[in-house]
Amino acid sequence: MEKFDLIVIGAGPGGYTAALKAADFGLKTLVIEERELGGACTNRGCIPTKALLYASGCFSKMQHWDEIGVSADFISFDFKKMQQYKDKAVKTCREDLSRLFEKAGIEYVHGKAVLGPNLTVETEEKDGPKVYQGKNILIATGAVSGNPHIPGADLPGVYTSSQLLAAKTWNFDRVTIIGGGVIGVEFATIFQSLCSKVTILEKGPHLLGPMDSRVAQELEESLKKKGIAVFCNADVKGIEEKDGLCCYAERNGEEICVKSGAVLMAVGRKPNFTSLLSGEVSLEQTKGRIAVNESFMTSHPGIYAVGDVASEIQLAHAAAAQGTYAVEAIAGKPHSIRLETVPSGMYVRLPIVPNCIYTDPEIATVGLTEEAARAQGLRVRCGYYSMTENGKSIIAGQEEGFISLIFEGCSNTLIGAQIICPRATDMIGEMATAIANGLTAGQLSMAMRAHPTYSEGISKAIANAMGQIL
Repeated sequence: MEKFDLIVIGAGPGGYTAALKAADFGLKTLVIEERELGGACTNRGCIPTKALLYASGCFSKMQHWDEIGVSADFISFDFKKMQQYKDKAVKTCREDLSRLFEKAGIEYVHGKAVLGPNLTVETEEKDGPKVYQGKNILIATGAVSGNPHIPGADLPGVYTSSQLLAAKTWNFDRVTIIGGGVIGVEFATIFQSLCSKVTILEKGPHLLGPMDSRVAQELEESLKKKGIAVFCNADVKGIEEKDGLCCYAERNGEEICVKSGAVLMAVGRKPNFTSLLSGEVSLEQTKGRIAVNESFMTSHPGIYAVGDVASEIQLAHAAAAQGTYAVEAIAGKPHSIRLETVPSGMYVRLPIVPNCIYTDPEIATVGLTEEAARAQGLRVRCGYYSMTENGKSIIAGQEEGFISLIFEGCSNTLIGAQIICPRATDMIGEMATAIANGLTAGQLSMAMRAHPTYSEGISKAIANAMGQIL
C-alpha cells in the first residue's frame, strides 16, 4: 500500500490548486480523479462556457460592424466549428495542468475513489482495485447538475448544461431556459448572440437569486432590450411535446405555456460526494454539504473538504482559494490568502470572494450589497456612477450599466462593490484587493485610473461617495 502526505480526491480547481500547493511545500501528493483532469470547470463549466461566450460574442459584434464603418457582408456562423474551438480551449487547459503536475512530481490516478478506514482511499482503476494511504486526505469532488422533479425533464430536446456543451449540431433556433441564475443567463447570452429566440423562466422574484436587486434589474432590462423574454415568479410545472416542447409554468396565479425546440435545465448544482463514502467512513453534513471547520477539516480528523462539495459559494476561484488555505493549514504554513475579513472597528465578517457573470454587459460583485450591509446594522455611504457617461463605453457603443461602491459610514472603509459594464470581471480584482486590505475611500481615491477606460468609473463612484462623506 503506497503512502502519501496528501491524497486529493478530485482534480478540479480546488483539487489541482491544493495539490500544486502541497507539492510546492514538499509534500508527497497523489491526485485521484474519476473523470477528466481539470474537473467540471475545465471540461464542462467555466472554460467551455466562456469559450462559447467569446465565439458567439464575436459573431454578435460583427453584425453591427457597419455602424463603425467596417464592411462585413454575408456573416454566418458554424456551430460545429465553434464547438471545435471550445474543445481546443478545453484540451489546451487540460494539457497545461498535466504538464504542471508532471513538473511538480504529483502522482495522478484516473479512477473512482471510496474512503476507507485509517485514512485510506480505495480506487477502481483500469488494472483493478488499489488502496492508498495518506497522512491527510482532501476531498474536492465538486458538484453535479441538480435533478429537478419536473415532469417531462427527460424528454428528447431537454438538456443539462453539460449535454448542451457537448451538442454537435445546431437545433437551437428557439430555446427555453428554466432557471435565471448564472448558468441560465450566460447560456441565454450565448444563444441570443447566435440569433436564437430565448425565453428565461425564473422561479424567484428576479434573476440571479441572492445578488443585488439593482444589478439583477439592470441585467433584466439589458436582456429584454436584446430580445430575450424574461418571466420571473414563474414556477415550471411540466414539459410536454406539443409542436416541439412546451414548458407549462404558473405565474402570478395564471398558467403560461412557452414553446421552443429546446429546453435547458439551468436550476443549479448539488454537492457530489455520496459515492465517496463507504459504510466504514461517515462525515458530518450540513444543508446537503460536507461540514467543515474554519480550516476546512471535516468531522473526521485528517480529512478535509473544499469547493462545491463543502461550500455554499460554488465558484472555481473560491474552491482554489480554499484548497490553498486548507493545504497551508495541513503544512503548518502561514496563510497567503484571505477568504473573509473583519475590518478594523467593525463587527461583521466581509466575504471577499469575487462573483463574476459573463453576460453582455458583464457583471462582477464582491463584499456586501447595500441591502445586506444595512441588514447587519452597518451605517453605509454609497458611491454610484452610471456608465452611460463613460468615454470608453461611448466609444464601444456599450452605454449601459453602473458602478456601485459601498463604504462603511464611520471609517469610510470599502465593504462592497457591484459593477455591471464591459470588462467588469477584470475590474473587480481591484475592489477585492481593497476590501481585503481595509482600504478607505480616501486611500482608493489616491490612485490614478487611465482615461479613457472603463475603470475610471471607479474613481467617479469614489468621488460620489466622498461627496456624501465630506
